[in-house]
Amino acid sequence: MLPDLAGFWTPVALSADLPAGTVMPAQIPAGKIALWRSRSGRLSASADRCPHRGMSLSHGFVRGEALSCIYHGWSYSQAGHCLRIPAHPGLAPPETIRVETHRVEEAGGIVWIAVGGPAGAPPHFAGLAPLRTLTVEAAAAAIEMAAGGRADAVGLLRVSSQGGVVHCLLTSHGEAQTLVHILTDDGIGPAQKITASRIAEGLRRAAEAVQMKGIAA
Repeated sequence: MLPDLAGFWTPVALSADLPAGTVMPAQIPAGKIALWRSRSGRLSASADRCPHRGMSLSHGFVRGEALSCIYHGWSYSQAGHCLRIPAHPGLAPPETIRVETHRVEEAGGIVWIAVGGPAGAPPHFAGLAPLRTLTVEAAAAAIEMAAGGRADAVGLLRVSSQGGVVHCLLTSHGEAQTLVHILTDDGIGPAQKITASRIAEGLRRAAEAVQMKGIAA
């Protein structure tokens, strides 16, 4: 996470995990969101709750340039306005029906959401490329302890082993869960990617063991 005078950016997903026309759940400090990409490829982040009956919008579907709730089909624009209510096809939904949206940007294959409205651009890690994302059932402190290092101000942790080096971008999800985006040197081959994935899995197991022992703060 990148501190800023007005807020910070938090990484929520990898770009490759959200192809056009799909929606997925994600989380920021303010709560759960529906992260979605329109058919034309535009990225949006909406509060994960339909104003109609409270259904999770991340369970819905993308129709063209809109996100539709799976329950009664209410559709919302990228700006959060309700566009369509199927039960009332002739009704123009009032402006008061809308979902909260968040500023979202992509940088280096990572999807970032603004928390508190940072003025600058999200971080870009030159020379690194995203590989995969892991959910680790351990606090960031346990991951740092297992890795024998500390994450920098952005949340990037360098992990070395006999097999190589990976970089882990940490985002805390509560006191005992961390989302970890695995980054590797750009341009490496398939064998090196497999090795990097094994290093990441080993770190996950070690961090969860540390968490279970109650060593991490």
